[in-house]
Amino acid sequence: MSELINNREKRQQILKELILELHAGKSVDDVKERFGNLIEGLSATEISDMEHALVDEGMPVEEIQRLCDVHAEVLGTSVEEIHTDKSEEQPGHPIHIFRLENKALESLIDNVIIPEVEEYETNENQEALATLREAIDKLWEIDKHYSRKENLLFPIMEKHEITTPPKVMWAVDDEIRADIKEVREILASKAPNKAVLVEKTKEAVERVKDMIFKEENILFPMVLETFSKREWEEISKSSSEIGFCLIEPQGVWHAPQDENDEKDSPEGPNHEGYVEFDAGRLLPEEINAIMNTLPLDITFVGADGRVKYFTQGKERIFARPKTVLGRDVENCHPPASVHIVEKIVEDLRTGKKDHEDFWIKMRNGIYALISYYAVRNKYGEFLGIMEVSQDIKPIQEITGEKRLVSE
Repeated sequence: MSELINNREKRQQILKELILELHAGKSVDDVKERFGNLIEGLSATEISDMEHALVDEGMPVEEIQRLCDVHAEVLGTSVEEIHTDKSEEQPGHPIHIFRLENKALESLIDNVIIPEVEEYETNENQEALATLREAIDKLWEIDKHYSRKENLLFPIMEKHEITTPPKVMWAVDDEIRADIKEVREILASKAPNKAVLVEKTKEAVERVKDMIFKEENILFPMVLETFSKREWEEISKSSSEIGFCLIEPQGVWHAPQDENDEKDSPEGPNHEGYVEFDAGRLLPEEINAIMNTLPLDITFVGADGRVKYFTQGKERIFARPKTVLGRDVENCHPPASVHIVEKIVEDLRTGKKDHEDFWIKMRNGIYALISYYAVRNKYGEFLGIMEVSQDIKPIQEITGEKRLVSE
């Protein structure tokens, strides 16, 4: 049996068989003994490989989602966490923050939500109901926790070809969000149905705790053994843009200089011909096509006051022949409006204003919004002015909602 267990491929196959048996109706107790033979050397990556293999063989992601609760229960009874890197224990590391948030969520549930919902269930105490409203509002901060997971961890997992767990977990996240929203809606009524409120609240917090378990025992070990230090540093830099749940960490985590991981990301190191941006890189052809696809007219005037660039979209607000390139912007306007142009340029250049808007109704039925923006670099130095023109009449005519794709 030991030779079988030491064979990674065989162990992987047995893992798949066990999950399929659970899916077919066997209980956790039915498979625990066989699962015990596979404990040694079991890693989070193998769990990911197992789920990915099941999807490749045709099992719908929705079915994996059903299995997630079952295999999490099995894993919780038998798998020791294996961490090859303890950097996640450092304050500020993304995983350290995720774990602090999970502790805060568990404390909110165990020490406030459950006691208050039970007090209201027993005595219909209105103070308990008010406290419960506040606590559920706080619980909604979990949206930030899930958003960081979905928008910072999942994309990098996919670059490492870990694709099934993100799909499964994101679907469950959305279901939990819906559960919490439902509880908030019940609490918003003046006289909530007590039985429904108690049932829905307990269901919601139980699902939150189940997800905490899956993050701590499946997701976090998986990403810790996969991501490079540079990837963790990038995640840390981007985390504050989304926000945090119930806690407020200080600072950004940086990989130690002498331990910085030199491993290339799965994108590959060859970026020749690309233009680097603050968030990504594009080929010149892609940049030109993107700019010309925007439903806007954009013109850029450099710091020297000369026209340097304009987009060439299909539907233009104002004519822009290429002969204006290099021309002084003041000469591009009628003499009667030159003083207005000069005023705009001066206010934007000096920092008196960051933008200026105008809107005019044109003879061809276009209602044009014309905006001027000061363009500055990260040091605040003035680089020029961007003019953006857009027909806002179609936008003003929008009513109601559209949630389906037009045929």
